[in-house]
Amino acid sequence: MVEGTHRPVWAEIDLGAISHNAAVLASVVAPARLCAVVKADGYGHGAVEVARAALAGGASELAVAIVDEGVELRDAGIEAPILVLAEPGPDAMPEVFGYRLTPTLYTPEGVALAGEAAGLAGAGLAGAGLAGAGLAGGFPVEVKVDTGMHRVGVDPAGLVALVRQLTEVPQLDFAGLWTHLAVADEPDNTFTTEQLGRLARARQSLRAAGLPEPGRVHAGNSAGAMAWPEARLDMVRCGIALYGYSPNAALAPVVAAATRQAGWGPGDGLRPALSWIARVSLVRDIEAGERVSYGLLQPLKERSFVATLPLGYADGIPRAYFAGGGEVLVNGRRRRLAGTVTMDQILVDCGDDSSVAPGDEAVLIGEQGGEQLTAADWAESLATICYEVVTRIGPRVPRVYRR
Repeated sequence: MVEGTHRPVWAEIDLGAISHNAAVLASVVAPARLCAVVKADGYGHGAVEVARAALAGGASELAVAIVDEGVELRDAGIEAPILVLAEPGPDAMPEVFGYRLTPTLYTPEGVALAGEAAGLAGAGLAGAGLAGAGLAGGFPVEVKVDTGMHRVGVDPAGLVALVRQLTEVPQLDFAGLWTHLAVADEPDNTFTTEQLGRLARARQSLRAAGLPEPGRVHAGNSAGAMAWPEARLDMVRCGIALYGYSPNAALAPVVAAATRQAGWGPGDGLRPALSWIARVSLVRDIEAGERVSYGLLQPLKERSFVATLPLGYADGIPRAYFAGGGEVLVNGRRRRLAGTVTMDQILVDCGDDSSVAPGDEAVLIGEQGGEQLTAADWAESLATICYEVVTRIGPRVPRVYRR
C-alpha cells in the first residue's frame, strides 16, 4: 500500500526514464530545441514532476493545453518558458501575462484580448517598478496557422491580416509561428509534406507583406520529430515520446532507427515511464461454467482461482477492456479478465494458480517476472492509442515517483 493512502493501488513514475527520454529526443532533433508537452497532467504522469525531469534531461521549454496547467507549473516554481497551445479565452487571458505564459493566438478577437491584457500587465509591472524586466519588445505570443488539420488555427488566407494586427500592438512580440501535423504518424504519407509546404508558404506570405519574421517556426510533434527530419525546424513539441512510447506501432521501427542514428544503442531507446500496480484483495475458487461480474457474460472454461483487484472504470480501466481480451500480470503470467469491469473492481482469471493470495501485487502496466504489459498492449486490446490509456488513469490512483 502506498504511504498515506488506504487503497492498495498506485502508479509508479520513473523520473529517470523521463529525463532519459528527453535526452534521447533532444539529441535526435538537434539543433532544433525540445519542448516537452506536459498537458493533461503530464499525460497522466504528473505535470510538475515530469516537467522538472524533462528539463533536467534536455528540454528547453514546456507546453500545456490550457492556462490553468501553466499556472500550476509556475506555482510549483518552474521558471522555464511555457507555451499555451490553444488560444485563451477572455477570463484566462489576464493570467497568461501575469504568470509569464506564452499564448497561442489565431483569431482577431484573441489578438485584441491579448493586447488589452498585455497592456494591463505591463502597466502593473511599471507601477511595481519592474518596467522592462524581460519585456523588451513586448510579451511573447505565437500564432498558429491551420495547414490542413482544421481543428484550430488561422486560415493561411487570413494570416497576413492577423499578424499585421498583432504587430500593431506594441505590448506584444511575434515570438513564433507554428502548425500541427495531422498524419505524421503514418510513414511515407504525402499530406505531411503538403502541410510543411503550406507552413513555408505562410511564412513567405509574411515576408512578401513586409511583416516581421516570427522568432521561431515549429511543426513537429512526437511523430514529426522522429519520422520527418524536415519537420524539426527550430523546435519540436514532443508528448507521447517523452513518456516512452512510439505514436503508434507502425512508427516504432522508424523511432528505433532515429534513436540509433543519433548514437543511442539498441537498449538505450525510449523507455516507458509508468507502471500501474494493484494488490489482490480477494481470491475465490470458482467452478467451471460459473460466470462472474455484471451481466454474467462469460463462463469460466475450467475451475479457476479468480482474483479481485480493487480498481475499475472509475480509475481508468475501460469497460471495453474485458471484451477486448484485456490482461493483467499476476505472479509473472498474463491473466485474462474474468468478467465485466466494474466501477471499483475487476476480476482476473488466474486459472489453476492456487498460490495467488490477497496482498499479492498484480501489474496492469509494467513488468513482473520477466513478462511485460505496456500501454501499447492496452491500446491494441482497446482499438485505441496509448495516449488515451495513460491519460485516463484517474486521480484515485496515487502517483509514486522514483529514479
